[in-house]
Amino acid sequence: MSITIGSNNILNAAGALNTSNNTNKIEQKLSSNLKDSTDEELMDVCKSFEAYFVEQMFKEMKKTVPTTGEENQYITYFQDMLYQEYAEDTTENGGIGIAKMLYESMKRNV
Repeated sequence: MSITIGSNNILNAAGALNTSNNTNKIEQKLSSNLKDSTDEELMDVCKSFEAYFVEQMFKEMKKTVPTTGEENQYITYFQDMLYQEYAEDTTENGGIGIAKMLYESMKRNV
């Protein structure tokens, strides 16, 4: 079995994804974008990633706490907003170090 989109064969007969072409394209695009970005823009992106990561950690930690069963869509929505704010504040006030490590790694590899 083979699945082809345009000229790219994305699924080969064994069922494995053929990602070499797609990966190369993504790497080239990221590399060119990194060269064109300023240090401030790069750090902002790294902080955004860290904030997203921390937000997901908060959400997963919330799942370990027993609930009373009184949750509805509005409570869930505002909890998500609260976790997002917590994550952004955490990242802006030093964070857990992921943004800094990611930034240094990207600058070294550009």
